[in-house]
Amino acid sequence: MSKLWYKEAAGEWNEALPLGNGRMGAMVYGTVPEEHIQVNEDSIWYGGKVDRTNPDTRKNLPEIRRLILNGEIKKAERLMRFAMSGCPDSAHPSQTLGDIHIAFENIGEVTDYYRELDLETAVYKSTFTTDGTVYEREMFFSNPDDLLVMRFSADRPGRISFSAMLRRWKFFDGIEKCGNDGIRLFGNLGKGGFDFAMELKAFAKGGRVSVIGENLLVENADEAVLYFTAGTTYRMKNINSSVEAILEKAYGEYDTLMENHVADYKRYFDRVDFNLGDLSTFDAVATDIRIQNAMAGKADVGLAKLYFDFGRYLLLACSRPGTLPATLQGIWNQDMTPPWDCKYTININTQMNYWPAENCNLSECHEPLFDLIEKMVENGEYVAEKMYGCRGFVCHHNTDIWGDCVTQDLWLPGSYWVMGAAWLCTHQWTHYEYTGDEAFLRKAFPIMRKAALFFLDFLIEDGGYLKTCPSVSPENTFILPNGEKGSNTAGVTMDNQILRDLFTQCIKAAQILGEEDELNEEIKAAREKLMPTRIASNGTIMEWQEEYEEAEPGHRHISHLYGLHPSEQITADGTPELAEAARKTLERRLSFGGGHTGWSRAWIINHYAKLWDGEEAYRNLEQLFAKSTLPNLFDNHPPFQIDGNFGATAAIAEMLVQSTMERIVLLPALPKAWTNGYIKGLCVKGGATVDIVWEDGKLSKAVIHAKRDLKTIVKYGENIRQIVLKAGEEVTV
Repeated sequence: MSKLWYKEAAGEWNEALPLGNGRMGAMVYGTVPEEHIQVNEDSIWYGGKVDRTNPDTRKNLPEIRRLILNGEIKKAERLMRFAMSGCPDSAHPSQTLGDIHIAFENIGEVTDYYRELDLETAVYKSTFTTDGTVYEREMFFSNPDDLLVMRFSADRPGRISFSAMLRRWKFFDGIEKCGNDGIRLFGNLGKGGFDFAMELKAFAKGGRVSVIGENLLVENADEAVLYFTAGTTYRMKNINSSVEAILEKAYGEYDTLMENHVADYKRYFDRVDFNLGDLSTFDAVATDIRIQNAMAGKADVGLAKLYFDFGRYLLLACSRPGTLPATLQGIWNQDMTPPWDCKYTININTQMNYWPAENCNLSECHEPLFDLIEKMVENGEYVAEKMYGCRGFVCHHNTDIWGDCVTQDLWLPGSYWVMGAAWLCTHQWTHYEYTGDEAFLRKAFPIMRKAALFFLDFLIEDGGYLKTCPSVSPENTFILPNGEKGSNTAGVTMDNQILRDLFTQCIKAAQILGEEDELNEEIKAAREKLMPTRIASNGTIMEWQEEYEEAEPGHRHISHLYGLHPSEQITADGTPELAEAARKTLERRLSFGGGHTGWSRAWIINHYAKLWDGEEAYRNLEQLFAKSTLPNLFDNHPPFQIDGNFGATAAIAEMLVQSTMERIVLLPALPKAWTNGYIKGLCVKGGATVDIVWEDGKLSKAVIHAKRDLKTIVKYGENIRQIVLKAGEEVTV
């Protein structure tokens, strides 16, 4: 069983249960007698595309660099705020679409209440009894049929009566009837923004359906089904006819819709099966109580499996081919002005959203991110030339639906970071490593090289190294010897690590594609002049080029450990000295209260998994459950951010199997708490899946299935075995 379940309706949004089909999302409260469903559509972004490029960056950049290299950080940062910030400084936000309110009649005192989200079918269900009648509500968000379906039934005839309304807090134009069985709310998303519409249609067995004013009524039905969909002119030329066509096609076809939905969902979800033995004792406890127990320090081994399954469910629900990528809140945002604008924060958060895409066998869910990167290129080329006088393309620490690449906000510890596009492009290479899709690599290669090309022009030579300048270690602050605080300097560790990855990946791709030219040689030369990852006098990984004191030694970002995860520059078996320094870095961060945000804790779990330390990885996973998990299992920054869910899901997979193009490591960080179990279907680099069974904490059997020709080393503890497989072959280890 893999379900979230509760004995009470949601009292607030953080207790509601998420549904989604990639393009649209819903949060179901399960409330009685009025059902509340908050809905989203991925292209609901306020306003239109804006050119925010600061015209004064280029002429002030030399002075900014001079001040930084001279140690006059305060003066440099003052000038940066004026000359490098966007005009205006902030891009437009993503917004909530609205709400569905369904007010039921004939509801007296409620008993035997129950609600669940079945992760194996992506179907929500609630049941309750009132006045001797048992009611059932069933909902799912279909990807193949592109709509939310809600069925209401009772065990006595004629008991289903309700009125339904569509609501948006503000910023809409009107509500209209759609025949005698539907209502539509419509409007515009601000100056230059998209037109939008959402429509609700009712079908009833028995009884009567009608529309009075803005209310959709069902009276005395034996069973009723509501169909909901929405859209904007981002995709739909004629919104009204498009949403109407979706609903008309689905009308009255509940069983077919359910079959289509479950078959589509299970085609992806069932690729991986994670089992930790008999978890029935834990599963018998309501999910919110399990989280309360975790907060109280009570062991619950089953939470790891539930959380892992939930993470894969969420990725399928908010990122599908043809949709926009998952934002900071996935596809679930309740606000008109959400935290951090519900955009794409690309100094860790968006990347973390996609950490489980490849190893957890949901590679298709990665595609929306690649589509966004393609959209960013033209904007990024413009910003690179106008702001910095550089070739190639650049993006800072945020982007949006339009692929905005300008600096975001006026925030010295984060805004003026130029590594966003570079980091995103490493995801293209990761996708190739897992899939071996050469056609994809050929399409991605020019984008990767444009990201690298920017840095060939942007990097400065200082002290014998090529360095980024200005440069910031997101989102940390250092203290200078004179006591002044600063964030921007030159050549921080994370920048060097990202560039080492990007340059190396461009070089490897050029070799694979036969594109070894003069630019490739320039990239090779630049890579050799990057500052290596260094160890400080206290034994930790250096974050900046100098051993500055940190203003927040327990800071949530651990940017200088990018080389450990998600990169492979620091490994337990390949670079033991750096790995030990990375361990000391983690210990120091945690000793000062690090990991206090959900996504940061998730990153820490990945770090310990990469250090092959199962006990510390598991201890931090338990801390994630206890301190940063909401009753509906959403990650809590606070407030809700979905990256922690995805980061921890990926980390659980990393605890069980890790891979590079050179080797596969089995059970590298298996904790003692997971005594017996198996995992089937995890993906490894090189193009294969792995099934692993363990008993009494030791490997029992592993089967490697090659999707393409594979030559690699398989490692378990001190045991090493080389395997060579043809596509379609498998081997048991």
